[in-house]
Formats: sequence, C-alpha cells, structure tokens
Amino acid sequence: MVRPLVVGVDGSDVSFLALDWAVDEAALHELPLRLVYASRWERYEDTALGLSLKRSAGEVLADNIVGTAVERARLRNADLNVSTQVLGDDPESVLLRESDHAYAVIVGSRGRGAFTGLLLGSVGLAVAGQARCPVIVVRGDKAGLAGTHERVLLGVGDSAKGSEAVRFAFREAAARGCTLDAVRAWRCPPPETTDRPLLAGEPERYHEGRASAVPDEALEERAGEFPTVRVRRFTVEGPAHKVLMQRSAAADLLVMGAQRRDSHLGLQLGRVAHTALHHAECPVAVVPQSQ
Repeated sequence: MVRPLVVGVDGSDVSFLALDWAVDEAALHELPLRLVYASRWERYEDTALGLSLKRSAGEVLADNIVGTAVERARLRNADLNVSTQVLGDDPESVLLRESDHAYAVIVGSRGRGAFTGLLLGSVGLAVAGQARCPVIVVRGDKAGLAGTHERVLLGVGDSAKGSEAVRFAFREAAARGCTLDAVRAWRCPPPETTDRPLLAGEPERYHEGRASAVPDEALEERAGEFPTVRVRRFTVEGPAHKVLMQRSAAADLLVMGAQRRDSHLGLQLGRVAHTALHHAECPVAVVPQSQ
C-alpha cells in the first residue's frame, strides 16, 4: 500500500503555506495527499447549545477549513489524489497516530491561538520529537520554500552509516533532480597531554581527518541506489547547529536524523534538530532512526 503524505491543517496562513509545500512534495513523489484537521471542539462548546443544533459550531468550522484546504490543493495541482480526515481529538495525538502509516507528516512552522508567537508551534515540536515517520516542518525564506536553490542539505551525525536520514535525503534529491550536500561538522577538543610536543596544526588535521571519514561511510551504502544524484561532501569546523543553520540559507530542504532522548517531559530532540526546527532558512525534515 502506498503511504500518503499527511499534512496538518488548521485554517491559519502558516498551515496553508505548509499545504502548498505538501502539494508540491506529493507531486514530486507521486504520492496521495491526506489533509488532517483535529480539534477537541466539544471541550469549548456549551453542551445545551450543542444538543439544540444538528451540527456544532466546531464541526462547521472544521468542515469549512478542510473544504478550503481541499480547494486550495486542487487549484495548485488538479491531478493530485487528495483525501481528508476531521477528528475530534487533540492535533498532537492525531498526527502521531497518522505517523504510523504515512510517508511523512508535514506541519507549519508556528502554532495557532495562544501560541502563535512561538518560533515553532507546540504541536509541531511534539510531533517531530515522537513521530514514527519523517516529520517535515515547513519554514524558511521565499527561495527555500520555492525550491530554487536546487540543493538538499544533509546533516551527517556520528551514527549516520546506514541511517534512514541518508536514504531519505537521497530520495528527496533524486525526486528534485538536484545536488545532495552532505555536511559533517567537527570540533577540535582542548589539547590533550601527550608524551611529546604536538606539531602546529597536528590536532586539527587529526580530528578533521576523522570527521571527513564519516560522510564517506554514511553515503557509501546508499549512493548505489541513486546513481543520478550528484553528491558533495563537506567537513566544516564549528558547532553543528551553527554550521547547518548557515548552510540552510542555500538549501531547499535540510534533512537530519532524529537524535531523541528520554526526559521527564517525554521524548526530546537533540540540540541540533531543535535549533534547526526553530531557525533554519528552509524546510526541515527530521527522520527517526532505528534503535
């Protein structure tokens, strides 16, 4: 069964921007598009009023939002297979359930209501931290959203060999017919005590050499599956979150593996992914890694 692209819609301008991007993404991969609206409207409506009406105000609003979203999607691409789902549940729970059978879940970069001022909506952050499929947060400048850079950026981490993120990045670059830039950031730790004086530049060369081997190992396994994709490998000294943010300004999509950790708040994303979701200049795909 072909897995759909799932996009969360809530009637906001940001969600419609995510919808436009999702329509183009579905067309690139020849996938069906599933529009999902979720809200616990019954929490906020008077019970007596609800009983007196055939349809609640929340249901009417949901239908209007979804209807507008469907019309917008079909105007952008009339040939796309579009389905919808309206559910009376909280958006986070719904999108996490959808992630069980989706190619990817796509959300906007900001929340709605009381949390619109956040750099990333609370729902988007929670879904990116816990989803079982890739989550794409649609954000960035006009060029990045339009896909004019013709470049997919892959952040290569310590355990990237054989990772789902690498394959996802190759697949995205192949669909777009663009270049894949694999970037490994590295840092030179403080000088260690040795039995001999270190030559000038020796620690830097050693750590850079170790870092440069990581992209080769990460890409070797997948390159044969996508022979048409041009790959460029980079090792850059500096904090990974800063290196990737700078390079995201010249990319159409930033792909990274999900480095999750358990805390008292549940699953949380690592610093690099968290920074990218809030500050990248292009859409960001967070791809869960197998344990």
